[in-house]
Amino acid sequence: MRQSYDADGYVFPVEAMTPDRAAEYRAMFESVEAAHADDAVMSRILRGNPNTVLPFIDEITRLASVLEPVKAILGDDLLVISANFFIKEPATPAFVSWHQDLTYWGYDDAHEATAWVAFSPSTTQSGCMRFVPGSHRCEIVEHRDTFEESNMLSRGQELAVEVDEADAVDVTLAPGEMSVHDGRLFHSSNPNASADRRIGLAIRYVAPSMRQVSGVTTSAHLVAGEDRYGHFRLLEPPSEVMAPRDVESAVTAIALQERIGYEGAIDRGKRIT
Repeated sequence: MRQSYDADGYVFPVEAMTPDRAAEYRAMFESVEAAHADDAVMSRILRGNPNTVLPFIDEITRLASVLEPVKAILGDDLLVISANFFIKEPATPAFVSWHQDLTYWGYDDAHEATAWVAFSPSTTQSGCMRFVPGSHRCEIVEHRDTFEESNMLSRGQELAVEVDEADAVDVTLAPGEMSVHDGRLFHSSNPNASADRRIGLAIRYVAPSMRQVSGVTTSAHLVAGEDRYGHFRLLEPPSEVMAPRDVESAVTAIALQERIGYEGAIDRGKRIT
């Protein structure tokens, strides 16, 4: 696996859990989501930092089946800096433009990998991710902000270089499968034209040696090994579903992520506070 990852910048499919277990996790998440559907702040937390407030999502980030492939890439010591749900509703125009994850994250290195776990079928019809093999060997290239309304990225950021669509690989995943990709990899996804929601959990793993260039101390969860650097404020696992302490931690984390992620942006029209 490591040889393939080094060559292409990704691996898939990797079995994270059984389809039945993925369906159980999906049901648990959608139950909490429905209960907070009328609360914009809680809904933002559930999509932007669910591992901080939902024990069963934190559990996924610590599954051996998820961690072992990431350890093979980053080493035995792992932090989760965030976990985000990317949800495309059926027959909607939401898409993700070609980009590199690490562009606006503010880190001093690239020891990061994202495990993207499918909760529903991720197909070409539902708008699966698309990867350009080998593009992770590029350094971070120039991006431009669009703030396009249908773009799911915070700034609507897109690569300022041309991508040949013929080079792209469709990352099709069944529920319970995952992909793992490098933070410098060119990737995107098209709208969901299917009759079901396309639900994916993107878990962002880093080596503890990573740090914010700005000197800001952001939070993380230690999910494997140890942290011998102290560059992050380590959070305890969530104690229960939407516990007040954990909600407060999530609000703080999201505020810092947005502060860093919007650095230098001219138009912050899509920012959610």
